[in-house]
Amino acid sequence: MGSERLLTMEFGRVHPLYVAKAERKGRTRDEVDTIIRWMTGYAQADLEDLIDADVDLATFFAAAPALNPAREHITGKVCGVQVETIEDPTVREIRRLDKLVDELAKGRPMDRILRTVPA
Repeated sequence: MGSERLLTMEFGRVHPLYVAKAERKGRTRDEVDTIIRWMTGYAQADLEDLIDADVDLATFFAAAPALNPAREHITGKVCGVQVETIEDPTVREIRRLDKLVDELAKGRPMDRILRTVPA
């Protein structure tokens, strides 16, 4: 998917896809939201508002209150691309979030996903 198309996707349309992916593997919406809040610094109420708003992913990440510095430790491939080598900073953040949701769906424990214990 092209960077421009990815950046203009609405967060309110992507969030249910993240939740569906997690739920298919026995995980929960609360876990998905925990990951998003950990990465971006949004409060749950703000996250709910953004799900209902017409906010694109570029704006979602640009307005994030406090991007977690530990997100820099997110590595690996998403869609065949090494996350840490993505040049566009916003696309890199989107792919980092994708990677965390992938880890959740694969059954990884939350403390490992949130980088609170060594990988």
